[in-house]
Amino acid sequence: MIRVVLAVAALLCAAILAGPGLAEAAPTPKPPAPPSAPVVDGSPDGTVNIDIDGVQPSQSITILIALTLLSVAPALLLTCTAFTKIFVVLSITRNALGLSNVPPNQVLAGLALFISLFIMSPVLSDMNRDGVQPYLKGEKTQAVAFKDGTQPLRTFMLKQTRKDEIALFTKIADRPAPKNKEEVPLSTLVPAFILSELRAAFIIGFVIYIPFLVIDMVVSAALMSLGMMMLPPVTIALPFKLLLFVLVNGWGLILTALVASYRG
Repeated sequence: MIRVVLAVAALLCAAILAGPGLAEAAPTPKPPAPPSAPVVDGSPDGTVNIDIDGVQPSQSITILIALTLLSVAPALLLTCTAFTKIFVVLSITRNALGLSNVPPNQVLAGLALFISLFIMSPVLSDMNRDGVQPYLKGEKTQAVAFKDGTQPLRTFMLKQTRKDEIALFTKIADRPAPKNKEEVPLSTLVPAFILSELRAAFIIGFVIYIPFLVIDMVVSAALMSLGMMMLPPVTIALPFKLLLFVLVNGWGLILTALVASYRG
């Protein structure tokens, strides 16, 4: 009897400790579902398309292009814009005044940079509209975007380049003469454009030097007639040069002539 009571008590204790799940059978575990194929860039079959021609480029490609443009930006600024001509003319003007370090090179370079951006702004806008934006939107391939984007720059450089320089570099490169302007390659057009810009800058510099040279000659003759040969003529001529330059608004005239040379 005692053994029966003890057995029943043991069963009751086990039922209490196990809870309600004791009377229920443990559920059979279900097998895991097979993994689905990953979807990349909206592709239903999970494949990756690395062809960017005609497709909007990824962010990494855009960053790579931006870094490349930043690395070659100084070379493009010096060779394919009006910066070289403006900077050379401003430097010649400073030397004609007899000032070696005033204004400093940083000021002249900054002034030439912003004047160049002012002159090149229509060209840069056309390049961005015809080449850069369509490529970033996936509307044009790399080759088409490069050709259409560089066409405004080619038109600008051809307008400022003399035919003699183009013929010179075509002869140096031992290439056949192009039939028209559209067939001139960039490898020939860019150095011809730089040579034409330097030639135009030296011509403008010669014209700027003439009035200051006259002042130097007048001052030198006056000092020699007074017997003051030991006094440097530059010391006496410098105030008259500065006065003449300020009275005629020299910087304004020079910058106006430079801008007009690209608008004509």
